[in-house]
Amino acid sequence: MEQNSRKVAALYARVSTLDQNCEVQLEDLRRFAGKRFARYCEYTDAGVSGTERHRPQLDALMRDARKRLFDVVLVWKFDRFARSLKHLIESLDEFNALGIDFISLTEGIDTTTPAGQLLFHIVGAVAQFERDLISERVRAGLAHARAMGKHIGRPRAKVDLEAVRSLCSQGKSLRVIATTLNIPVSRVRRALVRGGQ
Repeated sequence: MEQNSRKVAALYARVSTLDQNCEVQLEDLRRFAGKRFARYCEYTDAGVSGTERHRPQLDALMRDARKRLFDVVLVWKFDRFARSLKHLIESLDEFNALGIDFISLTEGIDTTTPAGQLLFHIVGAVAQFERDLISERVRAGLAHARAMGKHIGRPRAKVDLEAVRSLCSQGKSLRVIATTLNIPVSRVRRALVRGGQ
């Protein structure tokens, strides 16, 4: 603890949507960091998916890590930091090479200990396995729906061919026709081709 009291921690928090708030994560992180480290700095990404490898504040944290501006990266839960096991392990390897520790507060993962390193890898592998299973189920569901003849995606925009022809005969451009009928330009073009214009 004496040794930690001289260290600087980087707190990283992320939420996926703008209507969510990082404060829940940050309150716990600040409390923990305030007890264990000399000082801390904060990096927060709001409205950014964890699947995005490059996020403004995460990129800033990585740049500052390379400058050795802190000794420990502290996150509320490791999926706030990375959603892919590969990204997580690559970052952890980079932190390790820089002499920076990684702590996931709610999961009790602390790379300063051998047990923490082992648990970190096991939990990361299980989380990746779970995400892969979900993706597999979604793909299977979509394939089944297609096999049953269901349309996947947005419903096609209905095109009033007579209205398209009328506007076209008035010399209106495809873009103006599309805007007037509130449909994509590509649907106007297709309607004219199918309608023999």
